[in-house]
Amino acid sequence: MEVRTSYQSTGTPRRPLARFAPPEVVELPLAHRPGSPYPTAPRREVIPPHPQHAFRALTHDFPSEICGWGAHPEYEIHLITKTHGSFIAGDHVGTFAPGHVSIMGPLLPHDWVSDLPPGQVAPDRDAVIQFTDEWVRECMRLIPELQEIDDILAQSARGIVFSGATAWRAAENILEVVRSEGTEQVASLFRLLSIFARAPQEEREVVASEWLGRPTDPNSLNAVEAGLAYIFENLTDDIRLSTAAKLAYMSEPTFSKYFRSATGMTFSNMVKKLRIAHARRLLDTTPASIAQVAELSGYRNMANFNRQFLAEVGATPTAYRRLESSQKPPAEVFSLGLRARIGAGNHA
Repeated sequence: MEVRTSYQSTGTPRRPLARFAPPEVVELPLAHRPGSPYPTAPRREVIPPHPQHAFRALTHDFPSEICGWGAHPEYEIHLITKTHGSFIAGDHVGTFAPGHVSIMGPLLPHDWVSDLPPGQVAPDRDAVIQFTDEWVRECMRLIPELQEIDDILAQSARGIVFSGATAWRAAENILEVVRSEGTEQVASLFRLLSIFARAPQEEREVVASEWLGRPTDPNSLNAVEAGLAYIFENLTDDIRLSTAAKLAYMSEPTFSKYFRSATGMTFSNMVKKLRIAHARRLLDTTPASIAQVAELSGYRNMANFNRQFLAEVGATPTAYRRLESSQKPPAEVFSLGLRARIGAGNHA
């Protein structure tokens, strides 16, 4: 697997939120055009810390080397400023439009793919804020008033998409964080987290099913990080529990125990869900044949691929692709009817 280091683009959001415009068109070299070759397996994204900044705030184009299906240990707040398309968060597939606001928790695989003609790029499509759990928890320890954001951080482990007035207020604050510096930038981030924390339940949706939890101790964290990195590197190849355990420097029973305690599922089920989620993305965003999608998703046996896809999605790959976007099953079917539990009296 090629490990790509994220970087900050030189661009900044060019327009106020209320004036989103069609994407600016820039020709891309053929080798960089979407779908040529077909998208590869998800990657583990490496986000280097900046010695002069507590968190990262940036914009980037689509397509760019930053974009792609991957996961990282940092929280990510994400705003789409232009284009329409599809996004994936864990085992959820949905659609987005300008003004789409979300927060993805640590290690939750995610991606946003715009519906652009080949060879075109949308400058500054995304505004992104990334910060570590260690940093925000230390802030909460030193500033008791920040405890109100604890629930939203926990819910973000399954990905949250905001709507209504919350999304518009949050979008404006995200752009303010990206544009500002110093103390004002930090204050803007805390205002944004407060908006998230106080959002009414009807304006927040936890999108992924309860399949990827938050590691609660160093051993669980080590098992999840080693396991996910190994899966991402080998999604199209053979994946073995024994190899993942060795990479985590654990015995197979120990690795299995910690991996399941942190994710809520077995290692083999995690592999299956990531592969099927990747297959759905390929079916939605590329012209690859069903056989190519199966192979690019790590399946050598078409019968097994069809059977597992049907069990996870509720339709065969062929039937799924034939459906118009408006006819495709809702997210609840994609997630097998499971929604993240976010506490008694709450709903997603």
